[in-house]
Amino acid sequence: MSLFPPDQTEDAVFLSRAESDNLLGTFAPYPIQLEGKEWPTVEHYFQGMKFEDDLRQEQVRTAETPKQARKSGRKRHKSFRKNWHQMRQVIMTRAIYTRCKMYSEIAEALLETGNRKIVENSTYDYFWGCGRDRRGENTYGVVLMNVRQKLRDELEAEQKAP
Repeated sequence: MSLFPPDQTEDAVFLSRAESDNLLGTFAPYPIQLEGKEWPTVEHYFQGMKFEDDLRQEQVRTAETPKQARKSGRKRHKSFRKNWHQMRQVIMTRAIYTRCKMYSEIAEALLETGNRKIVENSTYDYFWGCGRDRRGENTYGVVLMNVRQKLRDELEAEQKAP
């Protein structure tokens, strides 16, 4: 696993969520504990949370790979969580933060990005990524930067504590 995403500039870090060897990606093989279960990757958890029923969540959770979990989670189904569009950023943030708290090397990698902008370098995704023309919302990058700030705030508070 690389400590830094492969594509960096002085003021930005570009990464792909789907690279399993990138510590900051959702495919990185670091299980997380959420909702009373162990999820093999952030991608498994994120895709599983699209569904309200336990059976669909379990099908996603037990997918062999993050790619299979993503494929399963992308299938439109009537059990899709009704408020998914309102909840997806919160769910992704919860998963990323939990993983950082469980694995110090991931938190360190995120903190080592400094003050650089983090960009999810997706050509096709204009919500989570920057899109082909770099005018996308970059929501995944925003999630990472928000978690980075929360980790910094916690470190600062710990240092000030008696």
